[in-house]
Amino acid sequence: MTEPADTPAPAITPERLVSGLLHLLDVQDLGGDRFEGRRKPGGVGRVFGGQVVGQALAAAERTVAADRSVHSLHAYFLRGGDEDHPIDFRVERDLDGGSFSNRRVVASQLGKPILNLTASFHRVEDGVAHQDAMPHVPPPEDLPSEDALLRQYIHLIPEARREMLLRPRAIEIRPAEARHWMGAEPAAPVSHSWFRAVAPLPDDPKIHRAILAYASDFNLLGTCTLPHGLSWTLGNVMGVSLDHALWFHEPFRADDWLLYTTDSPWAGHARGFNRGKIFTRDGRLIADVAQEGLIRRLRGS
Repeated sequence: MTEPADTPAPAITPERLVSGLLHLLDVQDLGGDRFEGRRKPGGVGRVFGGQVVGQALAAAERTVAADRSVHSLHAYFLRGGDEDHPIDFRVERDLDGGSFSNRRVVASQLGKPILNLTASFHRVEDGVAHQDAMPHVPPPEDLPSEDALLRQYIHLIPEARREMLLRPRAIEIRPAEARHWMGAEPAAPVSHSWFRAVAPLPDDPKIHRAILAYASDFNLLGTCTLPHGLSWTLGNVMGVSLDHALWFHEPFRADDWLLYTTDSPWAGHARGFNRGKIFTRDGRLIADVAQEGLIRRLRGS
């Protein structure tokens, strides 16, 4: 039965946003260690790098025993993904040892690889322990969301970018420092942001790891542009991720507030190197991240 033409569209709720993200990261098993990653509904242009990493990790995890969780992944972006096509993932089972398993994943579109990812999985063991201390930043309740800040400063952002930036998102971000698009002056290459899923997630730890892999690509590469007054939002820089590495340390929930602290110790030769640490609210260091990207200043139009 056809619905009336004037039937209103379903309301965009936090639950629908998170459900959509879970559907996006839940790769389809095609058999023979091949999987398909769905297209992002409404996606235009280049595929977000965190989506490809999250889907590749989800594919690798489907082939590993339940008693082993991922502790590290290393990915190289080879080509920009296209939002017009799904992504094919091929998993190679390189190792299933006594304590570790290793998987290689090739992500392709139209027969051409766009990402190579290697992931290592470890059976939980007891051992010595230490960690870096969590930095002191205001709690998330004392900070406005990035969405609220965008709406406040949208007049400073080029009109062509406004619609994309104002789309509702499944991950809420609350920055502790002013963003470039707020008229902020160049600053040291250090940034702090709280983030979490906007609605409760299932209890499956694999889902929380996939969400973290997805979100770890937010705000990381931009750290190396902070001293130079450059911002993708303002359109004065071109940048793409070249590689992405992520180490998982401790259990966590991606629907609780997590603090993402990033820094960039070096940039040069049209590349910028960035590091990140992710903490829970109670100060546990649950992940480390590293990424290098191509950074080219844009002049004129």
